[in-house]
Order: sequence, then C-alpha cells, then structure tokens
Amino acid sequence: MKDFIIPDRDFGTPAAKSKQMVTLTIDGFDVTVPEGTSIMRAAAEVGISVPKLCATDSVDAFGSCRLCLVEIEGRNGTPASCTTPVAPGLKVKTQTGKLKDLRRGVMELYISDHPLDCLTCAANGDCELQDMAGAVGLRDVRYEAVDTHFRAKNTSGEANPQWLPKDDSNPYFAYDPAKCIVCSRCVRACEEVQGTFALTIEGRGFDSRVSFGAKTDNALASDCVSCGACVQACPTATLTEKSVIDIGTPDRSVITTCAYCGVGCSFKAEMRGDELVRMTPYKHGKANRGHSCVKGRFAYGYATHQDRILKPMIRDSIDQPWQEVSWAEAMDFAAAKMKGIQAKYGRNSVGVITSSRCTNEETYLVQKLTRAVFMNNNTDTCARVCHSPTGYGLGQTFGTSAGTQDFDSVEESDVIMVIGANPSAAHPVFASRMKKRLRQGAKLIVVDPRRTETVEGPHYKAAHHLALTPGTNVAVVSAIAHVIVTEKLYNETFIRERCDWDEFQDYAEFIAAPNHSPEATEILTGVPAEELRKAARLYATGGNGAIYYGLGVTEHSQGSTTVIGIANLAMLTGNIGRKGVGVNPLRGQNNVQGSCDMGSFPHELPGYRHVKNPEVRAIYEAAWGVTIDPEPGLRIPNMLDAAVEGTFKGLYCQGEDILQSDPDTHHVAAGLAAMECVIVHDLFLNETANYAHVFFPGSSFLEKDGTFTNAERRINMVRKVMAPKQGYADWEVTQLFANAMGAGWNYTHPSQIMEEIALTTPSFAGVNYEKLETMGSVQWPCNEKAPEGTPLMHIDGFVRGKGKFIRTEYVATDEKTGPRFPLLLTTGRILSQYNVGAQTRRTANVVWHDEDVLEIHPHDAENRGIHDGDFVRLASRSGETTLRATITDKVSPGVVYTTFHHPDTQANVITTDFSDWATNCPEYKVTAVQVAPSNGPSEWQEEYAAQAALSRRILAAE
Repeated sequence: MKDFIIPDRDFGTPAAKSKQMVTLTIDGFDVTVPEGTSIMRAAAEVGISVPKLCATDSVDAFGSCRLCLVEIEGRNGTPASCTTPVAPGLKVKTQTGKLKDLRRGVMELYISDHPLDCLTCAANGDCELQDMAGAVGLRDVRYEAVDTHFRAKNTSGEANPQWLPKDDSNPYFAYDPAKCIVCSRCVRACEEVQGTFALTIEGRGFDSRVSFGAKTDNALASDCVSCGACVQACPTATLTEKSVIDIGTPDRSVITTCAYCGVGCSFKAEMRGDELVRMTPYKHGKANRGHSCVKGRFAYGYATHQDRILKPMIRDSIDQPWQEVSWAEAMDFAAAKMKGIQAKYGRNSVGVITSSRCTNEETYLVQKLTRAVFMNNNTDTCARVCHSPTGYGLGQTFGTSAGTQDFDSVEESDVIMVIGANPSAAHPVFASRMKKRLRQGAKLIVVDPRRTETVEGPHYKAAHHLALTPGTNVAVVSAIAHVIVTEKLYNETFIRERCDWDEFQDYAEFIAAPNHSPEATEILTGVPAEELRKAARLYATGGNGAIYYGLGVTEHSQGSTTVIGIANLAMLTGNIGRKGVGVNPLRGQNNVQGSCDMGSFPHELPGYRHVKNPEVRAIYEAAWGVTIDPEPGLRIPNMLDAAVEGTFKGLYCQGEDILQSDPDTHHVAAGLAAMECVIVHDLFLNETANYAHVFFPGSSFLEKDGTFTNAERRINMVRKVMAPKQGYADWEVTQLFANAMGAGWNYTHPSQIMEEIALTTPSFAGVNYEKLETMGSVQWPCNEKAPEGTPLMHIDGFVRGKGKFIRTEYVATDEKTGPRFPLLLTTGRILSQYNVGAQTRRTANVVWHDEDVLEIHPHDAENRGIHDGDFVRLASRSGETTLRATITDKVSPGVVYTTFHHPDTQANVITTDFSDWATNCPEYKVTAVQVAPSNGPSEWQEEYAAQAALSRRILAAE
C-alpha cells in the first residue's frame, strides 16, 4: 500500500556501486546488473518480486526471515536471495513447488505468534506481513502456539511473562512488542542509516525481542533521537506513527521539501483528504537519500497549531490591541502608511527584510518590492546575519559564494574537518551520512570550543578535537596552514596549475612567519601545539580532505577572514574539484542559500552582482520597467540605527523574527519602537510583532508551491499539499501589497516568477519547473554550460579563473573578558529545536527541550556556588537574563554555552553589536559575561513578558 501512494519501490537490498556488469537468468529473463548486486534486487529490477520480510533496500542484507528463498540451477539447497550475490550465467528460479511450500511454512510460524487483529490494526492495508501472507498463498495455520508474545494472559487468566505492554512514551510513535516479528530491520536502520545504535535485540531464540537499551529504558528515556528510521523500516504495526493510529492510513501523497535546516530533505507528505497523516522521507531525494530527523519527520504540527494567525490585523500604535480586518483593508492600511512615510521622510525611509524560510520565488518578490516599488535597495536577510562571511570569503578566493560539493561527496572523504559546526544537532541527516563514513574508517578533526555530540559517537571518535578559545578561529586556521607550508605538505602541482603562484609565494612567506606557528598561537587559542600539528598533518596527507563549517566560523568579528583561511587550506592541499573534498558551509535554515541567491543583500542584485554595475541594473530595469538606485541600501543594523536617529520609519519583515534572532535585543527593540509602520508577515505573532502595526498572516511550506535551495546549491521543489489556511500563499500576499502600492504585478503561479529569475540570473538560466519535475532537483549553476546543473564546483578551474591566496592576519575581537565579565559565552543549537523555536516550540519537541539552559564547567560553577538546575543570572555589557544552569565538562573552564530557541530567555539580550569586518555579520559566538546565582527571572524578563502580553491582545470580532 505504501508503493500504491507514490511509486517508491523497495528493491530489497541496496544498489551495488560496481561498474563491472554481470548477466544472469531469472525465471527465464536475462538480467544485467552491477557486480555485487543481490539476486533479490536483480529480480526486482525486471519486475519480479521475491517475498521478503527482513530485507529492505535502505539497509544491508540480513538473511533472517527465510522467505526470499530461491533455487539456483547446479547448486544445492535454497539460498536466501537477499544475501546471495549474482554471478555470470546463473539460472535462478523464484517460484517452484518446493519454494512455495517452504515459504508457506515459514509464514505459518510467523503468524502463529502474531495477533490476528488485522481489521483494527493501525497498519491494516500498510503491513508487509499482511502482504506477504497473501503473496505466499497462506490460507490456514497448522500450528497452535502454546507460548506467545501477544497474549497478555493465558486461558487460565494468568499473566503471560512473555508479553510486554505497548510503549507510548515517545510523543510521535508507539512501540507494540506484541506485534514484533524480530526481523531486526529497526535495529539495522538505527545502526546503518541513523548511526545512533539506540536499539538492540535482547535474548536468544524465542526470547528474542527488540529493546531500547537497558531494562529500565523506554523509547523516550533511551538514546533514541526520534529520526523515524526504525518506524520507516518496520514491516508491521510494531513501530507506528501515532498520527496513523489516530487518523488512519493515508490515501494520497505529495512530494515536497522540508522547511527546517539547510540539508533540504525530500519528503512524501501523505494525506487523507486535506489532513496530513505523516511525513515520510522520500528515498529518491538526493539530499537525504530516504532519511530524516525528528524535526522534518514529525515536527510539522505547528502548521495547524492554535496559535496561528489566520486573519490580517492592523493597529495605529503598538500599545493598542490588534483589530482583525479583511485582506483588502489590511493592504490599503499598510500601503497608505508606507506611502505616507515615503512622502514625508523620503524614498529611503522604508525597507524590507526577506526570509530564509520562504521560497526562492517569495524572497525574489520581496527584494523586488523594495527595488521596483519602494525604489531603494534597503533589503536585508537573516542569511547575512549568519553566512554573509561565506559569500565574501569564498567569493574572494574561489569566485563564487557557495559550497563546492554535494552531500553524496562525503561518502568518499578520507579526512573530514568540522569547524564551528555541530551537524549531529543542527544538520542531523547529513551528520548520519558523515558518521557512516567515519565508521567505515575516515578520520575526523573537530575544531570547536565545546565537546559537541559530533566529537564522539557510537563506533567513532574524532582523531583530534581542537578545543579553541572562542574568537581565535583565524589563529587556529593560520597555524594549521603554517604547519602545511613549513613542513612542505602542500600540493605544489595543484597550486601551480590552479592558483596564482606569485600570490601563493606571498601567502607562504606570510604564513610561515614564526608568529603563526602552533607554539606561538597556543597561548591565544588554548590548543596544544603538538595536537594542532598532528591535525594539520592528517588533513594534508590523509587522502581526500573535506571541510564542513557552520556559524561557529562566520558569526565572529573575523568571520570572513576565517572563511578565507579555510579556502586557503583547501587550495594548499589540492582538496578542491573532485568527490570527497571541498569547502562546504552548512546552512542553518532551509533557504539561507536561496535567499542569498535571490538578491536579498542591499548591495547585490540576484546572482551576487553588485548594484553599482550598470550592465546588471540594465537587465532588471528592462525586465521591471523601473530605474534602479545604483547606491547600496541599508543592512538591518543600519536600518535600526537610522530608525533611532529618525530617518528610517517603515519596515516590511517577512518570515523573520529580528527581535529574538538578532544581536543586542535592547537596540533592536529601540529601533522597532521608533518606526511608524512595521509590517510583520509570519505564521505567528512573533516577538517582532510586539512592535508591529500591520500583521499579514503567512502560509506554511505545506500550503504553497515554489523552490528551496539547500546548502549544496540544490534547488528542490516545494509543492502545495493543502490550501493556504489564511487564503493566500506568501508570494500572493507580497503581490497584493505591491499592487496596493501601485506596482501592477500579475503573476498567477510561482513558475512564472522562476521564469523571471532564470531570465535575469545567469546561474539560474537553465532552471524551470518542467526541468525540476523531470530531474527531481538541480544544483546551480544550471545554464548552457551545465544544462543539468553542477554537483561539484571548480573541477577544472575556479569560477574566478585562478584560485586566490589571501593573507589572514589574526586580529583579536574588541569583545574582551575582564574582572567584571571574566567568562566567554558562545551559542548554538540543539537537535529538537530550530532557530528561534517559533515552529518547534509549537510541537511535541518541547518534551526534549522546553527551556534554554546555560552550560557551565564544574570549576566555574563551584567558584560561584552554582548547583545543577539552579537559576543563574547571565550578564554582559549589553544586558542580562536569567536561566537554569547545567554543569558539564562539555565546555572548557572560562567558557559558557547556551541556545537561543526560547523567547523567555532572550539570549540575544546578552550579545553585543560587534560584527564581522567585511559583512557586518554579528559576533554571536563571543560575548564576555559573568554568571551568578539568581532567584528567578530578571526584572527585564518580567517587563518584557508583560509588554509582550499587552501587545498580543486581539479585539473580539464584532
């Protein structure tokens, strides 16, 4: 029944990767498949289905169920087709009288210890055991089992010691041991696909059963990360989504793209009517290859949460309650406000903020709104707040501001360096693929001040963990380059062929200076010199070396310099332009890459072309019929500064909560309060909406068509699963507002917007919806030179021609510790929550993380009289907040760590306004703080909560 919804056939065993082909005969048909293919998969390739229960193509063959038996001419016995590889000239039969009898006998044994409650079972119609019973022609069961696992009591009413109750502890799925056939598919999925090893088979023989670990563990208390791989693999109702139990089996499905992190997983949204039953990972999705995490798989309930605002609202001032109005009234009100502001203060007095959570098409329209309707370049995005140094650093060195590889590339890496990122928490599906490669023998180097979940896991451990002092990234990267250059570990052939040799010699002279040596930098970085030297040698000489980095690199005052340093490392060692290598930024949100591509920055039009370039402006002036301002506009901090000064008065903010996500909350609040019209376009009344005058209700990713671009430059389709609950997709709302301002736009479908993007943006020139429907996805650049996209960048040469080595001088941040603020705060994410938590806080994910906590080292806690779970006051030069402490040695002495998912904490009231020298990307990762015991919420938190409650009042409908 799963395959009936969308063809997603299970071939039984994974595909072989050999290029050597083998021909055999199955049931009289000649079959040619790669060497190493199982007979089961070879049969499936020509449409012959061999019965199976323990086999599925997401995990390696196991051979335990004995249903897939075949006969091979010239061989004795009946081998399992899942574990028997093909060989030249084999003649295989899958259906003989002997095989039929054997299979029926096996099925009888399974059914004798299985409840026959099929009509009331949640898996009815979606059960492989049920399907296989039909496939083998089972009509009766000769065995009467005396001992069973599914009867709670025997016929005398005595308790059955073999029976175990259903485990409902996990909020998203149920585990019913009574229906388990011990096929081990869930255990193998947890090990091979996810890599958590949370499940095991305990006992032997008849006593075998699936266990979540210790006897006292249930699904919630175990190491399970709720990725759903076990549920996906289960052939019966043993592991079942609670949504299926509550709603019933789905009857249709739509392939779409996850709206959480930058991995960009493809999912089947499985529906019953207009109700979403479940999200199942689509195995043909090229980013996730059939895997998922707890957020994409289960945390979609926010789309129907009671907090969603479904009607437009307006008010004259922020101390008034909201008034619900029609869309027409809201548009007229907002347009009148914005026109009035521009008439009074000038055309540069308003601007927009685009969203990294909305589609490419929606982002494109918002930046078009400011350039073609407001007639200025005042556009910015949260993508600048996190990854703008990537754009600058890689643009300067390689010539393009995006990752070099696809995610498949990690399967061929020999050394993986992770800098300032925690994929296990923030990009878990990619992390699972990476950890699988590590278990196969690849080496891992982690550069992070905290001992993250990525440093060590089941059956792997980082070869080197460089636990640097926050703010010293440049010094560490330069020291690694120093070792490579001074020990002559660099790839001279690559450098001479692909880079400018004179620039390299200048860089080599600079980096070889003694002040860049690991011994000289150790006092700054806290990284032992010998450990750093070993890591540098491993990266330079260990084979294919890949670097993956995150916000721990970019969100620093020298973020751009560190990205340049990382690019230098890749060029030094020749780790560019083939599989298994590269420089790969891990994007935090689903469309960070796309929002950058679409021209969300105040100085760049779509495709990263500077607004001062008259040839580029001419393209858009011809397409839009307007004159584009050649002067770059304001970034978010500049907008806020100008607002406080009185020159910036109007803001349209789509899908972004700057009051919670941007640094120095006090300054953000002051800027918003000074504006005369703030338009918030979102799903919920977020923190920024406390200062808004107009609220446009947004649509979720389930309610729109469009595209997202993930961290590997992959453009994926987002398809409408249900009608927008508030009436319009977000691109339609932006168009309504633009037209209320007098624009005269007439798009009728997002495909038309993509056609305009392709017409005006060289890297998207070959992208259209027809191609995306045919190919599934493409990676830009997609144009005449690469009509099917570009999985790997810089294969024969860099986009800029020759790779450019640039000096990377370490300059200490202005944010210094001292007697008042002796500790360094750094921030990050946790697996179950996402960004500011607006989505995940409105799902059952709060079971795992219902508040932000402060991680502090035992030494620092003891000095301050802090115990685990105590409320503590966290203060900096910018502000203070209160949260609970967790005492852990994951952080080094002198370093504290927290997340920013919960507005009750408002971690960004602590962060400062220091930023990257090249891009203004905020320095979230280094803040000097003091920690002290506290009795509860701070005065500021109480005032903020009261103000938020006042601001969120909505007048009753008349």
